[in-house]
Amino acid sequence: MNKLAFFNLKGGVGKTTSAVNIAWHAAQDGIPTLLWDLDPQGAASWLLHRKAKSKSEPKKVLAGKTAIGELVKATDYPNLDIIPADFSFREFDVLLSDITDKQNAVDKLLAPFSERYALIILDCPPSFSTLSEQIFDTADVLYMPLIPTHLSLRTFEQTRDFFKQHKLKPKRLRPFFNMVDRRRSLHRVMISHPPKMLKNGLQSTIPYAAVVERMGDFQAPLGSFAENTPVAQAYANLWQEIKADFP
Repeated sequence: MNKLAFFNLKGGVGKTTSAVNIAWHAAQDGIPTLLWDLDPQGAASWLLHRKAKSKSEPKKVLAGKTAIGELVKATDYPNLDIIPADFSFREFDVLLSDITDKQNAVDKLLAPFSERYALIILDCPPSFSTLSEQIFDTADVLYMPLIPTHLSLRTFEQTRDFFKQHKLKPKRLRPFFNMVDRRRSLHRVMISHPPKMLKNGLQSTIPYAAVVERMGDFQAPLGSFAENTPVAQAYANLWQEIKADFP
């Protein structure tokens, strides 16, 4: 079972839309995929038109009183299921901090899914915390969407430094440029001459496109309603690169 995560400290960089679109492409390839929405905002859940149970109660899940499998919901797409988030997930990090068992709780919760899914995708909350540290430790690869700007690059640098400080492997960080607007000179320069810190980055770039916002209108992945658009094709290319990272 491969475990991937999408993360960025900065909001509005396309983290969730990337996670949803890549999960859809994986499912379309016939790969049994589970998307776990760990962001209390629940954007991925909303885009796939699924709600968490009225009270998902992370405390009961972590205590083993509620099986995490009970939180899984099927989506409208074959091979793609989701664990939806709700606002109660804001408690997740505090609950993890209170656990005396030093075992990685996120990894432990995911372990039983290996019999059912070939791919787990984690949509992460935008913060450094106990939860994010466990996600970083659990994921085989961490994908970071970056807008080609200096502030966005700084979030990558901060994440890379966090990995080093916590003895994680920075090579598992795989950045890619998202929301690229080639009318902007800075975007063009960064795409053509990526900073050295991004040497492990993906080649695929995702263009800025208004049609991405229509994912909210349809509550659906791009490929399901706009597969012939350049941005949908860009996500298809990104998926091929990500799939090539699988062992």
